[in-house]
Amino acid sequence: MLTDPIADYLTRIRNAVSARHRVVEIPSSKMKKEMTKILFDKGYILNYKFEEETFPKTIKIALKYHQQTKEPAISMLKRVSTPGLRKYVGVDELPRVLNGLGIAIISTSRGLMTDKEARALRVGGEVICYVC
Repeated sequence: MLTDPIADYLTRIRNAVSARHRVVEIPSSKMKKEMTKILFDKGYILNYKFEEETFPKTIKIALKYHQQTKEPAISMLKRVSTPGLRKYVGVDELPRVLNGLGIAIISTSRGLMTDKEARALRVGGEVICYVC
């Protein structure tokens, strides 16, 4: 049993990127699916597939690398709010990752979204992680 499945999700992606893997397979949950959709929409991963017919349900993520330099699109994944110490912010304290070059994934009352979307909707919430 995992005490922090979101940290496990981020660590699996981080380890796959550092090992230069093309695809990583991760156990699925609703929150991980939403995080994967955000990473895809913002261009940090190449593609994803939800394997619903297998047990346990999994997410297959195709990692993105630059064509010429072979550098990964994800350079940093950092867990902010942990089960032992939750980090909640109001709309005025929403973080800016690398002065706007990265994203912060925020869990709000309206679902998971990036810090820019939360600022536009004027909602705060729990800071899940930083991505850049």
